[in-house]
Amino acid sequence: MLAQEVAVLDGDSPLWERARGLLNAALLLEQQDEGYVWHGWTRGQIEAFLRGLPSPCCLVVAVWQAALPEQAAAHAPDGEAAEQLMLGLVCEVVEGEVRSLRTFEALRAAGLKAVDELEPGYEDGLAILRAAHALVAPVAWALFTDWQTWNEWLYGSDEAQPPEGAVDKGALLTTLAQAGRCVLLGTQTAHRYL
Repeated sequence: MLAQEVAVLDGDSPLWERARGLLNAALLLEQQDEGYVWHGWTRGQIEAFLRGLPSPCCLVVAVWQAALPEQAAAHAPDGEAAEQLMLGLVCEVVEGEVRSLRTFEALRAAGLKAVDELEPGYEDGLAILRAAHALVAPVAWALFTDWQTWNEWLYGSDEAQPPEGAVDKGALLTTLAQAGRCVLLGTQTAHRYL
C-alpha cells in the first residue's frame, strides 16, 4: 500500500493539516491484520485498487467548503458565496504503492495558481489535473467535491457509528457522482480530461 519510504513533499503547507489524518489512517490500516476495518475501509480493498492502477500514475483529491458569510463578504464583495479549498492532495503511485504525497502548493512549480485563488470550477479543475500530470504523472483518478460529501464517502453517513464491516467505497463514490455531489475525472474514468 505505502512504499517503504513515502516522500512527503511541501510538509509545511497549510493543506497538510487535513491530509495528515489521511496518512495516519493509511498507516493504521497497513499495520493491522486483514480483518481490521476503518470506517468501512480495509487494507485489502485499498491494495487491490492501487494494484489495478497504471504505473506510474497519480491520484488527486480536491475538497472545497463554502466560506462562512463573514468570510464570503471579505473574499466576494459581489455577494457570491466564496469557497475555500480544504484539502488538495496528489498521491504518486508506482507499481501499486504510494511513493509520494504532496499538496496543491507543490503544483505551483508546474504553473498552478496560488491555493487560496483556486475555485471549484472547470478551469481550475483542469489546471490542477494538468499541473499534477506535468509534475508527477498522468492522473488516473481525480475527485472534486465538497466537504460534506467527502466526509460522507470517507467516514460513512454517520461518523458516530463507523460500519462494522467493509463497505464498497467505489460503489458509494459512483452513487455520489451520479447524484451530482462530486466529479470524477482522470485516465481511468469515462470522462477523460486530456
